[in-house]
Amino acid sequence: MSQRVAIVGIGQTRHGSRRPYHNDGEMINDAVTKALEDAQLSIKDIENVVIGNMDLFEGHNLNDTLLADYTGVIGKSGMKMNTGGTVGTTNVISGWFNVASGMCDTTLVIGWEKHDEGNATSAMITLWEPALGRNFEVGAISGLSMISNYYMSKSGCPLEIGAVVRAQASDNAARNPNAHLRDRFTAEEVMAARMVLYPLNLLMICPTSLGACAMVLAGEKAAKKISKRPVWIKDHATAHQVTRGAAELTTDPTKQVDTSMTVTARKIFTRNHITKPMEEIQVMEMYDPCAFCQPAWLEEFGLCEPGQGWRLIEKGVTAREGSFPVSPSGGVLCTNAIGDSGTLRVAEAALQLREGAGEHQITRKVKYALASGYGGFYYTDLLLLANTLD
Repeated sequence: MSQRVAIVGIGQTRHGSRRPYHNDGEMINDAVTKALEDAQLSIKDIENVVIGNMDLFEGHNLNDTLLADYTGVIGKSGMKMNTGGTVGTTNVISGWFNVASGMCDTTLVIGWEKHDEGNATSAMITLWEPALGRNFEVGAISGLSMISNYYMSKSGCPLEIGAVVRAQASDNAARNPNAHLRDRFTAEEVMAARMVLYPLNLLMICPTSLGACAMVLAGEKAAKKISKRPVWIKDHATAHQVTRGAAELTTDPTKQVDTSMTVTARKIFTRNHITKPMEEIQVMEMYDPCAFCQPAWLEEFGLCEPGQGWRLIEKGVTAREGSFPVSPSGGVLCTNAIGDSGTLRVAEAALQLREGAGEHQITRKVKYALASGYGGFYYTDLLLLANTLD
């Protein structure tokens, strides 16, 4: 690739459950305007626009064309992404390729979803094969329930760990003014919530949110001129794993099959000579759609040994003040506008590197950060961000 790429502008809307007074474009333009202001640029300085969401949820096909007046893409090159839950991180990676290749020096990356104009679960159910699969799948929660049950049975993780994860996320989100669910809960209050699909109760699963997140990416020369504190996209990896069945939704040692998370992490760590990731990397914004994903995926990303993820959470390692904070923004557990969930992970990790996260800034000095995206049939994106080019 011809040039290195940095994040030089970040903007996001406040997230919520309903926004009837804004249409899709007005909501998106809010994030775009904030990202441009953060970079101290105008839309005239942007050469390329990458936008992505789940078209099926709002029922607007090829909405990038409908939203052109709001995104600023008119007269510029543009791309529309849709890769399921990973679309937000796919946006960022696509924008990286556009800049790194030398095709442009600046690109605007936009992830968004407006769930109050559609029904995500009804849409997801239609993805399953109607004769055999559809009767057993209830949107995303069926798969998340299988992941959770499988992890608990494999690792010995107790149900209470899910409550600890959600209570920790609630404390983080309460500090984040742009998060959707900002109420604080104790672990006992989480345990008392209504059961939805075992072992997941109403507080252990992600909400249905709306919102948008935009970022300005720039090549090395442009980034150094634009920003005093650019955040560099040091590396990224993508892996797709098309699977069916509970055991195949996470690592199955009897089959010796690596998950997409294991594959992406191995690539990132190997290429960057990272041998002790929880010591060399200071924070992770994980795409964590349910409480038990966090301990399970700490293991699958190779951050700890198998069976140790839930024990790290129990010890407070992943808390905002811990030695390896995970999702200090509150994560997907508290904010899930699916099209921007992945973009938001990268943006929030970048804010930690810039020391610009406000009240939810972690207490550790951050040099490297991880951000992940998850979705589809176990697709994973993983990005490594840094505050220097070293």
